[in-house]
Formats: sequence, C-alpha cells, structure tokens
Amino acid sequence: MPRALEPGRRIYAVGDLHGRIDLLDALLQLILADLKDWAGRSQVIFLGDYVDRGAESAAAVERLRQGPDALGLPRACRLLCLRGNHEDLFLRAFEASEYLPIWLANGGDQTCLSYGIDLQELAGEGGVISRLHVALRQAVPSSHRAFLRALPLCYSAGDYFFCHAGIRPGVPLTEQTEEDLLWIREPFLGAAEDHGKLVVHGHTPVHRPEVLSNRICIDTGAVYGGRLTALVLEGETQRFLHT
Repeated sequence: MPRALEPGRRIYAVGDLHGRIDLLDALLQLILADLKDWAGRSQVIFLGDYVDRGAESAAAVERLRQGPDALGLPRACRLLCLRGNHEDLFLRAFEASEYLPIWLANGGDQTCLSYGIDLQELAGEGGVISRLHVALRQAVPSSHRAFLRALPLCYSAGDYFFCHAGIRPGVPLTEQTEEDLLWIREPFLGAAEDHGKLVVHGHTPVHRPEVLSNRICIDTGAVYGGRLTALVLEGETQRFLHT
C-alpha cells in the first residue's frame, strides 16, 4: 500500500546525530540545495540522540535549541526535534546521581567533555560521581535542560509516524508508552505486521537505510564513522540524502 504525505508538503527526517556537528553541517547543505527549487511547505524532523558518544554534544543541543536560523534553514521551513533515549538518560543522570554510571558507560563521558567537564580532574576524595553531579548542574545551561525536557516523543504526518526507537506492535499509535518510543528494539524490529502508519525511526544503527513495508530505519551510525542520513518524503515518494 503506497504511503503518502498531502500534496505540497516535503519532510526531511534526520537520523541519530550524537554530537557530529561536522556531519550535521554537511547534511544541512544537502537539504538546502534540495530545497532550492521547492515552493511548497517544508519541515525538518530530527529523530533524537543529539548527545553522547560525540565530542560536540553540547554544540548540537545549542544549535538545535536556537531553531531554523541557527541551522541555516529558510524561515518558512518548520523544525521539529524529537527526544531520543540518550536525551532521556542525560536528563535522568542530571536529576538523580544513581543514573550517572550507566549514562557515562553509554557515551556520557563525551557529553561531559563537551560541556567543559574533565572527569579525571573530578577524581579524588568523595568519588567522581558525587563531584560530577555537582559539576553537571553548574555546567549545563538551564536553556539546554529546558529544551531537552520539552522535546516531544513522537509525531504523525500523513501516512507516517516518527519516533526515536520504534513502537510496541499491536498497541495503537496513540497509546504507545514513553519507554517503548525511546528504547524499544524487539519485538518491533522483527515485526511484520502493518502498524497503521509507516514508522520512521532511528536508535538501531544500520549500514544503510533499512526500508521495510512497515518501518524505515535511518540511524546510519554517524558517530561510528558512518553517514548521517535524511529521509526525504514528498507525496508518495521516498528518497535519501547522505553525508
């Protein structure tokens, strides 16, 4: 069954960024070139995971927080940033120190460095965890925390449903839980049934976009030396831009 957006609308969905500002800038240039002769409505949707593992995580948050102008997008182009599981884990670690070890183990150390926090300097009497919790509260601007907390979990447009990780098969899209939208892999990845809309997601790295009848994965492993990918949707067409 063909999937479509309403006529006169184009969406660019962007996969997991993880602090790769260099790839973000390169992809934005491709999007701008692609928009050059487009007279309809346009929207860029980021699917989450702006922080962790990449050295410019703080800069990624700042650029996205500032909106289309900071990204060099036309003012008429709408911007939507969804929350990923790494934003979720970052916020949990910021609020409660017991989440700090698992956050650090999942790339939070690079986010710390991007905010000017040197973990080696924090080591000493009293332990790094307690010192880090204090340092985070001092280093992360309130504007960044507010931006991350306000990120929506999902978005629907036409025959498409956008989220970070995926959905729980068999559960209506309007009843999906935060946990599944941010963290799920199986049974979502292996599901063959139609979900009502085509799910566009990231979260699970693939070498190239994974296009199935019920979902499209566009996390092409930017932070692992791979590519940053945008899925371009217009009418019944689906195509890709890559760095």
